[in-house]
Amino acid sequence: MSISNAVITTLPQDFIFGVATSAYQIEGASKTDGRGPSIWDDFCHKPGNVANYDNGDFACDHYNRWKTDLDLIHGLNVDAYRFSFSWSRVLPKGTGQINEKGLAFYDRLIDGCLERQLQPFATLYHWDLPSSLQQLGGWTHRDTAYAFVEYAALMVTRFGDRLASISTFNEPWCSSMLGYLEGIHAPGLKDISLTMKSIHNQHLGHGLAVSQIKSINPSLPTGIVLNLQSIYPGSDSEEDQSAAIRHEAFNNGTFLDPLFKGSYPSAVTDSLGHHLPENWQDDLCNIHQPLDFWGLNFYTPTRVIHTCQRESAFPHTAQIFLDSEHECTDLGWEINAATLKELLIDVYKKYQLPPCYITENGACFNDEPTEGTVDDTRRVQYFEDHIAEIAKAHQAGVPIRGYFAWSLLDNFEWAEGYTMRFGLIHVDFHTQRRTIKRSGEWLANLAQSHHARKNSSLL
Repeated sequence: MSISNAVITTLPQDFIFGVATSAYQIEGASKTDGRGPSIWDDFCHKPGNVANYDNGDFACDHYNRWKTDLDLIHGLNVDAYRFSFSWSRVLPKGTGQINEKGLAFYDRLIDGCLERQLQPFATLYHWDLPSSLQQLGGWTHRDTAYAFVEYAALMVTRFGDRLASISTFNEPWCSSMLGYLEGIHAPGLKDISLTMKSIHNQHLGHGLAVSQIKSINPSLPTGIVLNLQSIYPGSDSEEDQSAAIRHEAFNNGTFLDPLFKGSYPSAVTDSLGHHLPENWQDDLCNIHQPLDFWGLNFYTPTRVIHTCQRESAFPHTAQIFLDSEHECTDLGWEINAATLKELLIDVYKKYQLPPCYITENGACFNDEPTEGTVDDTRRVQYFEDHIAEIAKAHQAGVPIRGYFAWSLLDNFEWAEGYTMRFGLIHVDFHTQRRTIKRSGEWLANLAQSHHARKNSSLL
C-alpha cells in the first residue's frame, strides 16, 4: 500500500488538504492602488538585511496574477487556500483611513476562491506591520494592539461571511524573537526588553481581536497559528537536559501558556518578567480567549545545549545541528518527520487545546526545471513522511482537521530573499512563468484520492 492510500484510509473523512502563502511573500505591487509601506518594505531596502538585496516589491506578482494562481490551486484538487491579508494594503497607515482598492482586491480573491470551491482560510497578520505603526513603537507599544483590533474588525465585517476561518497571527514567535531579539527579520532589532514587550502586546492584540471578531461574527471559526519547536537536548548530560526544559519554556511556553492557561511560565517571568509591560498581569484575562482551532507550522526539530557564555541571556541555550544522522534540506534544516508526531502528542498532553490544523509544512529544495519538469523527489518524500506521522498522531488521539503544504509558489523567503525555494510550483522570477513540480502533482493525486474516498462513503 502506498503512503497516499495509507493516509486517506487513516485520516478522518472530513480532513482537508490545502496550500498556503502569505501576502508579502507573493503579492508584489508594493506601491499599487494605495498600498502603504510595511516594515518588510523598510527592512528589505536597507542594505545587508536580505540576501542579494532582494525585496517583495514584485515577488510573484500575485496581485495581478491571482486568477491564474487560483486556477493552479484548483488544479491541485485541494480543499482550501490559506493566505494572509496585507494590513497596509487596506489601512495604509495601520489605522484610520481605509483603502477601498485594497479591500476590493481581497473581495476578488475570496470570491475567486469560492467560485473554484476553495475554502478561504485567512490570516490577519503575517509579519508585515504598517510602517506608520512601527514609527510609533510597533509591537513594543500597547496602541499597536488596539490598532490591530480596529484592523481585525474591518476585515471581519467586510469578509467574515465568506471565510472558512480566520487566524489572528501567524507565528508570533518569529515577529517577536526574530524581529526584536535576533534582528534577522523586520524591524531588525536586538533587545530582550523590546522582545518581551512585543510578545505581550501581540498576545494582547490577539485576545482583544478574538473578542471583537466573535462580537461581529460569532460563527466564524477563529484561531491562531504557532510555530512550536520540537525540542531535544543535544546530549544526555544533565546540563543539556535542563537546557531543553528552559528552551521549551521560553520558546513554546511563552506563547502557549498565556493563550491557553492565562499565565506565563514561571521560569520566564522569574528571569524576564521585569521586561514585560507595566501591569501585564491585568491583560491575561483578555489574552486567554476560547479558540475554535489553532494552527501548527512545523518544518524541523530543534536540538539545544546549555551555554554559560557571559553574553547569553535566559534560557541560556544554544542550538546545534547534526552533521550526518539525518538528511537536511537545502536550507540546512534537519528532516525528521517523527518529531512532528511527538510534538503533537506532547502538546496535547500538556494543554487543553482545541482541534488543530497543520497550517504549514514543507521543505526547501532548490530543484530547477529540466525540459519543463521539476523532479523534486526529495520534497515528495518529505511530504509523504510528515503526512504519515500526522496520521499516526491522529490515531493516537490528536484532533487534527487538515494539512496545508508550504508553499503554493516559490516566493520571497524573508531574509533568504529568492535564494530558497519551498514551492509546489516553480516560479521563474524573471518571467513569472509557473511550472507545477512533481510534488504539486503528487499532492493533487493525494487530494483527489481523498475526495474519492469521501464521495464513495456518501453512496
